[in-house]
This record gives sequence, C-alpha cells and structure tokens, in this order.
Amino acid sequence: MTSVSFQGTTRRLIVLGFVLGALTSVHHANAINSRELVEIIDFSSPIVSPAGDKVAFRTEQASIERNTYDTIWYVQGMHGGSFPRRVADGGVPLRDSAGISLPAVVVWSPDGRWIYYRARVDGRIDVWRAATDGSGAQPITHDPADIRDFALDQNGKVLKYSVGATREEVAAAEQSEYDLGIRMDETVPIGQGLFRSGSIEGRLATQRYDKIWFDRTSLLGGTPDRWKAVDLSTGAIRDPSSSMVRPNPNAADGPDAGRSDAWRMARSPHNGQVALLTRVGEQGGLRQKPDIEMSVTRVGRGGVRVCTGEPCKRKAITGIQWRPNSDEVLFTVTDPDAGMAQSIYRWNVESDVIFPVVDFDGLGNGGRDISSNCGVSSTALACVTAGANQPPRLELVRLTTGERRPLFEPNAALAHSSASSTRARTLRWMDAKGRVFTGQFYPAHRVGDVRPPLFVSYYRCTGFVRGGMGDEWPLAVLAEHGISALCINSAPSAFDAVERYGNGLAALDGAIRFLSAQGEIDSSRVGMGGLSFGSEVAIWVAMNSSLLSAVSVSSTSVSPNYYLLSSLKGEAFFRLLQDIWGLGAPDATPERWHALSPVHNLDKIDAPILFQMPEQEYMQALDYAIPLMRDGRADMYVFPNEPHQKFQPRHKLAVYQRNLDWFRFWLQGVEDDDPRKVEQYEHWRVMRSHQCERTAAADASSPWYC
Repeated sequence: MTSVSFQGTTRRLIVLGFVLGALTSVHHANAINSRELVEIIDFSSPIVSPAGDKVAFRTEQASIERNTYDTIWYVQGMHGGSFPRRVADGGVPLRDSAGISLPAVVVWSPDGRWIYYRARVDGRIDVWRAATDGSGAQPITHDPADIRDFALDQNGKVLKYSVGATREEVAAAEQSEYDLGIRMDETVPIGQGLFRSGSIEGRLATQRYDKIWFDRTSLLGGTPDRWKAVDLSTGAIRDPSSSMVRPNPNAADGPDAGRSDAWRMARSPHNGQVALLTRVGEQGGLRQKPDIEMSVTRVGRGGVRVCTGEPCKRKAITGIQWRPNSDEVLFTVTDPDAGMAQSIYRWNVESDVIFPVVDFDGLGNGGRDISSNCGVSSTALACVTAGANQPPRLELVRLTTGERRPLFEPNAALAHSSASSTRARTLRWMDAKGRVFTGQFYPAHRVGDVRPPLFVSYYRCTGFVRGGMGDEWPLAVLAEHGISALCINSAPSAFDAVERYGNGLAALDGAIRFLSAQGEIDSSRVGMGGLSFGSEVAIWVAMNSSLLSAVSVSSTSVSPNYYLLSSLKGEAFFRLLQDIWGLGAPDATPERWHALSPVHNLDKIDAPILFQMPEQEYMQALDYAIPLMRDGRADMYVFPNEPHQKFQPRHKLAVYQRNLDWFRFWLQGVEDDDPRKVEQYEHWRVMRSHQCERTAAADASSPWYC
C-alpha cells in the first residue's frame, strides 16, 4: 500500500495514521476478505420429512474461477449426531428477474425414500428425484419444455407438472426476431441488449416485461400453463383431469375461510384451519399500515380467532406456519428495535395461549429472506441461522424447550475469521426528531487516537450482512482496512418520496452525530453507498447535504431519461410513477421533478460518485451520470448481462474490490499498489484535482484531501 502526497504537514500526518492503520489491519491474522464474502455458502428451503426424522436442504456457493454457482442437495437426520448426506447436485440456480436466487422447492415422498425438486441441468429444467439414502438421482420428466411447477399426489405415485412453450419454440421465436428485427412495444425492456441479454431461469434469454412493474420473463413466457401427469411406476404421461391440476395449498376457500386484505396465509394440513397475517392500524403517511394482526379462520367451527397476546401486539410478524398434527401456529417476529433479530413463538389456537420457542441474535428462518420459514416437525425446527458475526448455518431447535444445536456448519472457517477479527454490534440511536434507528456497526481497526472515517449503507441489514442490500460494499473488509462501516435499517416507508429520502438523510445525520460524539469516527470523512432505494437515498443525501466525501451507487434515481426509456410501457408505468414518487410527465409536474431528480440538482452534488451499474439499468442514469463524468465528479463501470442485483461471482468480487479501493482512496488517501490498477488511480487522481480546483474557485470549504 502507498499513500499519495498532500499539501500541509497536518494532512500528511493524518493520512499516515490511516495508512499505518490500514497496513496493520491488512496483516491481521484472520482478516475477512472480499473473496470469502462472495464464496460464502448459503442455504435454501429446509423441509422436514413426513416422519419428522430427516431434513432436506440445498446449499449454494459461488465459484469465482468458473464464474458460476455450485448447488448441492443434502439430507440429514433431525436428531443430531450425524453428518449431512449429499444426495444430488442442484443444477444452475434459478433466479427472479432482479437477480435474487429463488427458493429451492423440495417435496418428500410419503415414505421418505425420495425428494423431488426442479433443476436446470444441461440446458433444461426438469423435475428430478433423488434417493435420500444417497444412492442416486435422475430426472423424472423429459419434456421438450422447461418445467414451471410440480406437485406430488398424496400417495406419491403420480407427479403432475406444468409447462409453457417448448425450448425449441422459444429459441425459434428469439432467432426470428433477431433475423427480422424486433418490434418495439410496451413489453420490450429498453436500455439494454435486446437479444438474449438477460438471465431468465438460468439461461441468457430475450426478455419481455412481465405483469408486475419491471419484472422480466422470457419470450413466449406468457404462454398459459399446460399440466401433465407422469405415473412414477410406469413412466406413462397423460393430461391430468382438472381435479389434478395443482391447487394453491394456502388458498382460503369458502365465504368465511379468508380475508381479502390478508397478505400471508397458511393452511393447516391437520384440520384445514387457515392462519392469516393482515396489516392494520392508522396508515397515516406510510405506504403500508404499521401493525400486523394474526388470526385464524376456524373452518368448520365458525368464527375467527385473533391473537391478542403480548407477543402479537404491535409486533412485526413476518412468518407463519402450522406445527404438524396440532392446533399450534408457529410465528416469527422480526424486531426492528433489536437490529432485525428474530424470535419464534407457538400459539395454541384452541387454548389461546402463546409459548416462546427461541430467540435468535439475527435471522432464524429458511434462508436470507426474513419471511421464509424453518423446516418443521411435530417436535423440532430446522432453521437457517445467521447473525452479524455468524455466517449461515443449519440448526435444530426443540419446540418445547428452545434447545439449539448445530446440524451443519459449512461456513465454520469464515465464522472463525469473523469471531477473531472485526466484530459487528447492533447500534441504536435517535435522529433530531427523536425517532429511533438501528443498524449493524463494524468499528475499524485503529492505531493511536486518530478517528477513522465512516462508510454507510442504507436499506436492510439482516443476518450476516456482508455487503449491505445487494452485497456490494464489503463492510467487515472496510473495517479491517481502517474504515468503520454502518448498515442502517431503513425507516418504515413513507408515502411521499421526499419524506422517504428525508428519513434516510435524518438517519445518517443522527448516526454521524452519535458516533462522532462517542469518539468512534471522523465526521469529516463519510462515504455512502446503496442499491435500489439505497442508491436513491445516497444520491439524495449528496444533493441535499454536505455530509459525504464520496458516494457509490449501483441503481438509478428518477430522471427524464428514466421516464423516457420506461414510458413505452404505458399506463402501468405512469400509475406507479405517480404512486411511488408523485410524478407525472416532466412537463406536467416540473416542480416535483426538480425536487427529486439529480438531473436538476447537479450543481448541488459535491461528493464524487462511483457508478457500478448493471447493463439492465445503466442507460436510465446517463442523463445525470454523463454530465458528472465529464465534469470529473463521477466514474462509471457497467457489468454485462446483469439485472438489478448483480449475481455473477466475478462481477461480485470486482464490485467489492473497486468499492474498497474507492473509499480507501477518497476517505483515507490510500492506493493499492497492484499494477493492474494504475489506470484506475490515475483517473481518480485527476478527479480529485478537479474537486479541489472546483472548491477553490467557489471559495467553498475544501474537502479534507485538498
């Protein structure tokens, strides 16, 4: 590592202190590095066998060398004392159109001898069957179309599955468009490659907008489902009767069986009762009602029972499921005042008594999604647990005693590094209005009395945080290199966009004041980054405050270019633009556009901005990014074939490393001496010179590095 020269002895001494701290942290014996964060092993969908004695789950791990992911299905005993048995490869992970790995659905055979799951292998999605004794796995379907959904009948003898257009039909439609030209209409995503440019169900596909917002589907993705059935003993395929088409297992039937305003429901396989979560309370200026009511519709017994016990009152209930063969609903509370830590309770619907089961320091559910459920038997849970200092592992939790024991810890080495290096802690503070915010704080390794700079991400900070929402800013690694890092949990979403962004600014300002008063950070050296809403907040803070010395974003903010490229989508886009931001066309609501869009506030942005954008979105930001780049106030990198959340392992590592370099440069004055980065630093030095010249010409307060 080397430091560059600055004017003034005091500045050089400050920078020297940062460099010494960085050198010390780099040689810390068990320092976490960015590669470890990319190649962490995640879990998906622990599902317990019908007998309750085994659990099936899938792991997913990135390979940077091969720029892909390895997925493995395991089966393990629920009583502990046994190692997990590898039963099958899981194929290429299937993702939603935002780039997030989809839950891996697994179905047990009634006798517990088999598990069934969808997998993309050799370019096709089939339903596979794996023997739970590890003796082998094979595809059950051999359809010319990719399998969309599947279900097993009660006896485990017939598998029914749904398909759309065949792979050959989709490929032919894509090639025909390529040859004849693509007609631009409301279904075409504009602003990226038009031919096989986005990952859809594990393959690069020609994309079309789906029904919801900017979700994507493949060409011919709107082809209706066609259901088929395969006899598992003979392999014979037939069209199923209408009664065989897979029903929604959580659908609430009958006039008293459900609530139209419920946002989550779970049907008891024991007696057909339906548990529901419904948002209630005075909505005020919030986008959603603030509280959650849990109730059970007592099918066949009449009436609805509402949970009124203390654990249900004004709590963020995020998950519900039924305990097998019982009248108990298991529900998960995610506590925003405890840094989004989760607790599980069981509610006996008949006696109306609530029993605590277990409290976790972080997540305790079915994966990274806070609303996913643990696997459940009549006596125990199989939960994926993860905290700020504990990477994901699988644990057994006894339902009556809360006793916990690890089942599988594939990230044990990373857990050891985390335990012996930078220790995150949950932070609570108030903004100027007395509102409480929480986050995960990673204090920097320090040398002497020099206060370290601070990096902040804003959005969600659950479980083993890694790199904030979207996994792009390696928080623990920043701390190892002398930059304290804070991930802030966002405030409840306000209806008005100015208020939403203002809440983010207030949270950041309160955190800086709190940490500075505690002697934890140097408030003159603060950086910020974010994805999606977090990107919008970071740009808003740069536009409306002087708190930041550097910014890094991966998503767009609203701008005329964003409006233009999205407007062909039509009325659905215009409605949501009005609903989310209160915006009409730029010439119809000019004052609102001037308040929200960076295009109209370029002169207010002083902090340099690093744009690390997915190919799917970067063009929407060019009307403000290009002027900033030409003026020496921004740098941009675009990652091909990436959606909203980047997922390719090499891209993830590159983003982590460049963000580390960026904030070390602007907050510490430190450059990595890797010869491959010479051009990067030459460009950033020119940017820094322009920044200093600009503030000097404006007779403004100079940044610390000038």
